[in-house]
Amino acid sequence: MVKNKGKIVYSKFLIIACIMAFSLHSCKVADKLNVQVYETSERGNSLTKITQFSNEGAPIVVTINPDEKFQTITGFGGSFTESSAYLLNRLSKENRKKILNAYFSESGANYSLTRTHIASCDFSLSNYTYAKVENDMTLEHFTIEDDKSDLIPMILEAKAISKEGFKIIASPWSCPPWMKDNKKYVGGKLLPEFNDAFALYFSKYLNAYKKEGIDIWGLTVINEPHGNGNNWESTLFSPKEMTDFVMNHMGPKLEKDGWGNVKILGYDQNRAGIKEWANEMYKDESTSKYFDGMAIHWYESTYEVFPEDLQYAHQKAPNKYLIETEGCVDSEIPHWQDDAWFWKKEATDWGWDWASEKEKYLHPKYAPVNRYANDIIGCLNNRVDGWIDWNMVLDRQGGPNWFKNWCVAPVIVDDKNDEVYLTPLYYVMAHFSKFMRPGAVKIGCEINSKELVSTAVQNPDGSIAIAVFNPTESKQTIDIKLNNKNALISIDAKALQTIIIKPN
Repeated sequence: MVKNKGKIVYSKFLIIACIMAFSLHSCKVADKLNVQVYETSERGNSLTKITQFSNEGAPIVVTINPDEKFQTITGFGGSFTESSAYLLNRLSKENRKKILNAYFSESGANYSLTRTHIASCDFSLSNYTYAKVENDMTLEHFTIEDDKSDLIPMILEAKAISKEGFKIIASPWSCPPWMKDNKKYVGGKLLPEFNDAFALYFSKYLNAYKKEGIDIWGLTVINEPHGNGNNWESTLFSPKEMTDFVMNHMGPKLEKDGWGNVKILGYDQNRAGIKEWANEMYKDESTSKYFDGMAIHWYESTYEVFPEDLQYAHQKAPNKYLIETEGCVDSEIPHWQDDAWFWKKEATDWGWDWASEKEKYLHPKYAPVNRYANDIIGCLNNRVDGWIDWNMVLDRQGGPNWFKNWCVAPVIVDDKNDEVYLTPLYYVMAHFSKFMRPGAVKIGCEINSKELVSTAVQNPDGSIAIAVFNPTESKQTIDIKLNNKNALISIDAKALQTIIIKPN
């Protein structure tokens, strides 16, 4: 009996030990985050799903705090330009479809926020306006015929591909030349006697595009109101002139004509100047009434995000949009089928040759991938809610462009040989547009590194998307921490990762 009792006691201890072991094992499993990791790297990954990780020394810790909430995300995407649309028309149907699917399908980048130009811009084939008849104050002869062969078909085809749809912000580079003091497309100011006619111009545009099946979500008053060195289409506005125009003409006209739901974004130029504009636009209730937010560009510097300026603009109007409406690697002829160039530390130094001596420090040489990844992450960490790239498609010259202002696009084509090159910049954009969806909320994200950068959002479906960029020459171990759980992963040297945490 004693022997049997011993067996019984031993069995009980064995059962208890097994239960405890199982419980400990269960706790251990529960402490681990279930993550999906996608990487784009200099070594060749292109939004590649990563499942194998290695330990590369002491981990860099990324701490996620969903209870710390910031701005709501409007979206990410690129711009419909006549240049891009023209090139698509010169490709085979297969390659045209390939590019638009890459940008707008769920399996592609799934762009959610876009931009287009109202009448011509530098990335048009020529100068044109929708109001071709001078002194036509009622715009009886208004026409968008110039857009019907290239631009409108591109937008409509993208709409047909996009399952969730996308928002469009439209910007004029110039008002009709006959409304300006110099009567030219380039430079000059809107004459006061044409304020109402220019306000009507926007209303006519919204109506004409709606008839084509295209709804415009937002408008900027003018692209780059400080001008662009009088190089291509522009119209000059001071902060007060633009504010007065929106307050007394554009805003009331759109409201009267039934376009009150269309967002009006002010400014639309470089970040370093936004304090002056925010002060004027958001001075009081009357000045800010028709402004839904502010549009900004990144050309002030090749590396600086200007966090103080962005935070200032947000604090002046916490409930209004702050959207980056244009950014690109410009004044460069893109490298064809050369991924390495986009990761090269000193690939380009735009701005160095023309910037003043005191501003040259803002334009060091840089790798295109680094500029995109750092800027988008920096913007998200400083209250920006939307980020729009410039041209979606350009040719091997970086055009076409009537002014020969060459730029780089995420997708480059050889229209003569019907070839398509998805550059690393395409995959960088997809890391954000594909995984950080409209309605997502920017949440707390801290990284204990001076070299790597990160940001995080929580999507409407509850998933968390974390972006981590490693510009260093070394592979790094990353420890993702969330609510007492963690995931230990690694990121390659010179790589961008998106880490997805699915809801429980």
